Amino acid sequence: MKMCWLKDWPWETVVAINAGLCKEKKALHQPTSDGYRPAEKLWEASRRRELTLRETLDLCRQCHRLAPFCFYNGNTFAAIGRTLIQDLLRKMPPVKAHSFRSVVGHYIAGTAGADELGKVLDDLG
Repeated sequence: MKMCWLKDWPWETVVAINAGLCKEKKALHQPTSDGYRPAEKLWEASRRRELTLRETLDLCRQCHRLAPFCFYNGNTFAAIGRTLIQDLLRKMPPVKAHSFRSVVGHYIAGTAGADELGKVLDDLG
């Protein structure tokens, strides 16, 4: 099923999430010279498009890999991905919801692979 998963997530919100994470950890919040503009452009070009959940999570992973910020890129985009699936999690048994949430965050951060994500997405039906 395709939806505009990111319609309520302008780039400014992504920046604010990263700023909050950096402030909490007393880290420098600053855009990178190489990754910031490409990530912003990709995000904004995709934001109003209808995408599958898989495509949306892939976009979060791709933006993380572009490293638009000096710190906490993985945490920033994983937080967005985990927030996007909240409605799906409410409909799952607690153990399944925990597993799904974990895989989504790890996939975006690059510590879980496509096969792992595919399995949890297949379980959605």
